[in-house]
Amino acid sequence: MPLMVRAKSKLRDRGGWDSLVVAKTRRTDPMAWTEITRRKYQRDGLRYASDTTDEEWLLIEPHLPPPASRGRTRKASLRDIVNAIFFIAQSGCQWRMLPKDFPPFTTVQRYFYAWRDDGRWQIINQALLMDVREAAGREASPTAGVIDSQSVKTTEAGGPRGYAAEKMVRGRKRHILTDTIGLLVGAIVHPADVQDRDGAPPLLDSVRSAFPWLRHVFADAAYAGDKLKGALEALGAWTIEIVKRSDTAKGFVLLPRRWVVERSLAWLNRNRRLAKDFEATIESARAWLFIASVKLMSRRLAAA
Repeated sequence: MPLMVRAKSKLRDRGGWDSLVVAKTRRTDPMAWTEITRRKYQRDGLRYASDTTDEEWLLIEPHLPPPASRGRTRKASLRDIVNAIFFIAQSGCQWRMLPKDFPPFTTVQRYFYAWRDDGRWQIINQALLMDVREAAGREASPTAGVIDSQSVKTTEAGGPRGYAAEKMVRGRKRHILTDTIGLLVGAIVHPADVQDRDGAPPLLDSVRSAFPWLRHVFADAAYAGDKLKGALEALGAWTIEIVKRSDTAKGFVLLPRRWVVERSLAWLNRNRRLAKDFEATIESARAWLFIASVKLMSRRLAAA
């Protein structure tokens, strides 16, 4: 069989048939969904799967800015603005390709930049984080966290970037801190050539006022050494617990605590806007992380 025909024969449409009518055989490979995850991500009855439900909107709306007391009257619905931002996060589309049933993309952009600059998504993220923790029977403010970074490629959009030799990736690092159940506590973005132990202090410094009882952090071996301990002395009484992989372990091994933050990165990466770092600025790249987290936690709370 020619190479082109063999390649085309692997293409299947939604019905399980070959989309190019080369072969009429049903797809036998199972989908990467379980009954639990299928229900979790099923969004029947909505205009777009990324839209907020009434229950989710009630969780987000109180944290958005009220209308200005002077100047022009607000015309755009904030729910439509949030839905448009969630659509871009989940679909990964360009601003100019935003569907016409949303407000104009320039209007959505204006709100995105305004909320990015005033830390609006971080405020919403903190409020929802405490609500989710309380719903799970935990204290609202975490006392321990898990830290890790993810190296991602950048695009022609430009902006700060670097080369991560250990991952052979030219781009940026998303440095995140989660609580022990995987909810996003803090995040920063920096060039990929910044070592993990050098990126950790500014990340921990960014959350210490919002979460004053969080002082114990689980990490991998990249955060070991006296350099990080010395840098953290100026930020308070932090303790770093290194969770090491056994020297005798072979293949994939589930490591205590460390798997939590890896799962959190996978949750965030379900949003296609995060498939790469498409942003020209570090600030926008960081904002999309919190947007993805807000979307995740609002759905979790509304479904509880």
